[in-house]
Amino acid sequence: MTEEEHSNATVGADGPGDGTRAVRAGLPEPAKYEPTLPGPVFAAHFHLPGEPTGPYTYGRDSNPTWTHLERAIGELEAPGDPDAATLIFPSGMAAISAVLFSALRSGDAVVLPSDGYQVFPLVREQLEAFGIEVRTAPTGGDAQLEVLDGARLLWLETPSNPGLDVCDVRRLAAEAHRRGALVAVDNTLATPLGQRPLELGADFAVASGTKQLTGHGDILLGYVACREPELLEPVRRWRKIVGAIQGPMEAWLAHRSLATLPLRAARQNANALALAEALRHRPEVSGLRYPGLPDDPSHSVAARQMRGFGCVLSFTLPSREHAELFLGALRLVDDATSFGGLRSTAERRGRWGGDDVPEGFVRFSAGAEDEADLLADVRRALDEAATQG
Repeated sequence: MTEEEHSNATVGADGPGDGTRAVRAGLPEPAKYEPTLPGPVFAAHFHLPGEPTGPYTYGRDSNPTWTHLERAIGELEAPGDPDAATLIFPSGMAAISAVLFSALRSGDAVVLPSDGYQVFPLVREQLEAFGIEVRTAPTGGDAQLEVLDGARLLWLETPSNPGLDVCDVRRLAAEAHRRGALVAVDNTLATPLGQRPLELGADFAVASGTKQLTGHGDILLGYVACREPELLEPVRRWRKIVGAIQGPMEAWLAHRSLATLPLRAARQNANALALAEALRHRPEVSGLRYPGLPDDPSHSVAARQMRGFGCVLSFTLPSREHAELFLGALRLVDDATSFGGLRSTAERRGRWGGDDVPEGFVRFSAGAEDEADLLADVRRALDEAATQG
C-alpha cells in the first residue's frame, strides 16, 4: 500500500477528507463583501467600555487572527470534537515550555525522551533547578513504561527527532492514565495529517508549526491542542504570565499556509519514501531510518497509529568528512537546520553537539521538488563524496 492509499484508507467516511478540512479550517462564516480569510488584526488594545466580558480585551490575551488559526489547528488535531481547543505560541519551544512549566511543580516527576529534540538537555537542567525530578527513556520499545510509576507527566516525541523511533501512543497513554499521569505528545514531525495524538489518548498534542505544518521556512510557530478545556487553562495562564504570544502577521501567514498542507505533505512524504528506498542500495549508507519502509524497526507501530510517515529520513555516512563532502555536493538541497519545508534540506546533526548520533549522521528533509530531480541530485552527491573521500 502506498502512503497515499494508506492515508485515504484511514479517512473517516462520515466526515470531510483531509484536503477539504485543511482548506476550510478556521474560516469564519461567509459574510457579504468580507474576505474569506480576514487579514491580520494589529492591535495592542480594543474598545472596552464597561466590564471586560468580551472575547478581545488586550493584545497579550487574545486576538481575532489568533482565534482563526487556533480553530483551524484544532479542527485538524481533533476533527469533530467541539470541546477541543488550541493555543498558539511564537515557537515550538514556547509551546513545549508552557505545558511543562504549567503542569509541573517542585516535587513532581516527569518522564522525557532520552533521544528527543536536542534542546531537551537544557530543559532538563531548568526543570531540575525548580525541584522537579526528571526521568528519561528512549522512544523505541515503549521503554517509558519502566520509569512511569509516580510521574505527573509523560512526554512523548514520536517519531523522535532525529532518530525516527516510534512508540505506541495508545498503549503508553492508557498506562500513564492508569498510573495517574498526564500525557503530552510532540506531533511536530508527523503533523495532524500524519498522526492525531488526542485520538490516541494523549492529553496534549504539542508541535512546532515552524516545520511541515506551515512549510515555507519563513515563520516560527508553536501550538498546544487539548480535548479538555480545564487542562488547557493552566497553559493559557502561563502564556499570559510570560507573554509568549504570536504576532498577528505570523499567525495569518500560518493560517494561509495550512490550506496547502495536504498537497505539500503528499509530495514531500512520497519523496522521502523514494529517497529512503534509493538509499537502501548504497554501500556507504548505514543506519537508514524511515518509518514508511516496511523493514524499518518502527514500521509496524507507525503503520498502526500514523496516517502518513513524514518527510524526514536519517542515515549515517562513514565519517564526518564523508558527510560534509556529500552535503557540499548537493545542488537542490540546502545545508540548513529545521525540516518540513518545500525546499529539501539536510544537515550533519553532530555539528550541534546535542544529539547522541555518529559524526556522519545526516538528517534529511525531503521537499517538494520533482522526485527524479531530487533522487538524481542525491545520487550524484553521494558519488562525488565517495570519489573525493
